[in-house]
Amino acid sequence: MTRAETAVDIHDLIAERRSPRSLDETAEISKEDLLGILEAARWAPSANNLQPWRLIAGKRGDSNFTALFDCLVPFNQSWSKRAAAFVAIAGTPTQPDGTAIPTFMYDCGLAAAQLTIEAHHRGYVVHQMAGFDHEKAAPLFNGATPIVIMAIGKQAPAEQLEGPAFDREVAPRVRKALSEIVIAGLPD
Repeated sequence: MTRAETAVDIHDLIAERRSPRSLDETAEISKEDLLGILEAARWAPSANNLQPWRLIAGKRGDSNFTALFDCLVPFNQSWSKRAAAFVAIAGTPTQPDGTAIPTFMYDCGLAAAQLTIEAHHRGYVVHQMAGFDHEKAAPLFNGATPIVIMAIGKQAPAEQLEGPAFDREVAPRVRKALSEIVIAGLPD
């Protein structure tokens, strides 16, 4: 794995994390690994411990995988069909009594982040996708708001991809400088 060029040293799980599209279509994910990845999401921090996320997991070939795949835009379908699993996250924007949960998207993002780091720890890669038909996905979640579908698998060589997918796969990892994103300035 290519390590990110960071301003200071950070943990390998973060520095080496990538979101590849080139996935090994022969790779499978064990039930134990998938449950461990879902468990990491379960233990994400959430405001007032409301845990507003709802997850759907599917392994390649099962009905959940197919239902989530069918929601993806064609570009994402073209490469993600090789994933070993999909996990989708939706969020509940209100409590059972109707009180709004203003942080539900943030909390769901934390669940996605912990899921991603746990998957990387277990030797998998995760590619998070917003490119899907949200209206088509909504019934899968019984009223929760669909947020992301994540492809999980083992990385394969970029050369199996073509066109824009290949170009994105081999592009350098870049991020804005800390000075561009830290509003109050960097400490001395």
